[in-house]
Amino acid sequence: MAHTFRGCSLALIFIITWLLIKAKIDACKRGDVTVKPSRVILLGSTVNISCSLKPRQGCLHYSRRNKLILYKFDRRINFHHGHSLNSQVTDLPLGTTLFVCKLACINSDEIQICGAEIFVGVAPEQPQNLSCIQKGEQGTVACTWERGRDTHLYTEYTLQLSGPKNLTWQKQCKDTYCDYLDFGINLTPESPESSFTAKVTAVNSLGSSSSFPSTFTFLDIVRPLPPWDIRIKFQKASVSRCTLYWRDEGLVLLNRLRYRPSNSRLWNMVNVTKAKGRHDLLDLKPFTEYEFQISSKLHLYKGSWSDWSESLRAQTPEEEPTGMLDVWYMKRHIDYSRQQISLFWKNLSVSEARGKILHYQVTLQELTGGKAMTQNITGHTSWTTVIPRTGNWAVAVSAANSKGSSLPTRINIMNLCEAGLLAPRQVSANSEGMDNILVTWQPPRKDPSAVQEYVVEWRELHPGGDTQVPLNWLRSPPYNVSALISENIKSYICYEIHVYALSGDQGGCSSILGNSKHKAPLSGPHINAITEEKGSILISWNSIPVQEQMGCLLHYRIYWKERDSNSQPQLCEIPYRVSQNSHPINSLQPRVTYVLWMTALTAAGESSHGNEREFCLQGKANWMAFVAPSICIAIIMVGIFSTHYFQQKRRHSCPWTGS
Repeated sequence: MAHTFRGCSLALIFIITWLLIKAKIDACKRGDVTVKPSRVILLGSTVNISCSLKPRQGCLHYSRRNKLILYKFDRRINFHHGHSLNSQVTDLPLGTTLFVCKLACINSDEIQICGAEIFVGVAPEQPQNLSCIQKGEQGTVACTWERGRDTHLYTEYTLQLSGPKNLTWQKQCKDTYCDYLDFGINLTPESPESSFTAKVTAVNSLGSSSSFPSTFTFLDIVRPLPPWDIRIKFQKASVSRCTLYWRDEGLVLLNRLRYRPSNSRLWNMVNVTKAKGRHDLLDLKPFTEYEFQISSKLHLYKGSWSDWSESLRAQTPEEEPTGMLDVWYMKRHIDYSRQQISLFWKNLSVSEARGKILHYQVTLQELTGGKAMTQNITGHTSWTTVIPRTGNWAVAVSAANSKGSSLPTRINIMNLCEAGLLAPRQVSANSEGMDNILVTWQPPRKDPSAVQEYVVEWRELHPGGDTQVPLNWLRSPPYNVSALISENIKSYICYEIHVYALSGDQGGCSSILGNSKHKAPLSGPHINAITEEKGSILISWNSIPVQEQMGCLLHYRIYWKERDSNSQPQLCEIPYRVSQNSHPINSLQPRVTYVLWMTALTAAGESSHGNEREFCLQGKANWMAFVAPSICIAIIMVGIFSTHYFQQKRRHSCPWTGS
């Protein structure tokens, strides 16, 4: 198709050029232009161009008034007064150059006399890398070659094939850009060792050149068609009994198979001889989608491989899961007799699951009496139950697909933080790039060799202790004292991190807060109540919403100053604790109205202040104040007071406002 397009394009260029010349030259009625030695010249050659007027075609019959002008395209290159003009031209570029001769008379426009095209090119180079192929046993012989550099001239190519008994076939191509020809003949396998010789010759006006002959046999050039009708069968739905089937041309002797998991770039390759359209595959993985392709060849040493067949995609059957689940748990006391156990486990890897996991089986058993046992089937990766706080409990969890279950993971439920001497020391959590936290620790004071493994656990910090927050963990060998946690880590979120040291049926733990990225909180705490207690006040506040904390909080600050005062406020800085939402202040003066507010700090800075509240400490009386801005409102008075006492209170600096 590409050769046809180029041929049509060249023909169109010649037609347009011819029409332009015809329009401009007007059939050379007034004179002639001659070119010597030829209008087709070799690159670098010199030509002589002559322009002459025909009789009585000059300017009013006065030859001295004739001014002949020679143009190269639209650029004037020479002129002469008289009936003729001669010009020598050099350094013409490759391709076609148009020369036009015009006559200029006094007080009149230039008149076109005649013109000529000069074609500059090179002789054909020797065609290289001639090769022939027949696609399929029923195909036809076609040959390709490399033309070499462009001749910039009209060039013909002749392809010749000679065979046994002086048989000769010939095909011509009149496309300047020709590099492919199909003889339209079919070589048959009756004499597979018979020799054939192909040769291509290129000819143009400046010379000719022939390729070296290419000699081949039927087996050398026939490329089989790609195999077709590929299918796969699994005997008894087992991945270990897999057979690949396909169809081939009759003379195929050798096949090569390649296959890979659909998500892989690397192929597994197998060569088989005399397969007769089938081959057993023994190393496929269960529950995996594979891509299969096959190629064929007629001879072990001669000829070429066919193109690869179209891909067959197929999924292998499931097999029973292997491996064991990674199980972890949390304990929470409910009351003096009951505790809540929350179990968590990670999905098996694809290679371990070996199929679609349908459910998980959880078995909970009390070991001391051996009687109490609970079994549960769940499709989730967590399970929560309530059990007595007495007794020794163990749990087993396994995963099941359509072919069977994995081996159960068994763990004993114990107090993970009971052994203080096993607690890891000097735990730290530092940001390690985007969405990563590096946790480091020192071995426990107890003999470090007693530690069998460390477990690093983390979850988003929620002040309310939300048990529904996802739990993450990883296990670390006893010789490691650091872990990079990255799973489910988000920027500007604070994480509660525990490091457990496990030794037999004992465990010790330490905890720390950490974040991968932080900045100053977006808001300060909201003061919701101020109460007076024995000459001091107790400030209560609402926690900052998690999405506004922007990392781990380090401190709260409580600020206060006298109302309408220009002095700097006093402050009290409180270390942040997750469950804390109140704090006493005992340095306020009685009967003075104060303005109070709070801020929060991360390692990156301090938040803007929260809401402002006003409060007036009443001294001996016990007041509870819910104070709106600019008012000190006493709304609850404890005790019975006389009328005189009320009158005295009205004289103090804190205004009394009833409601």
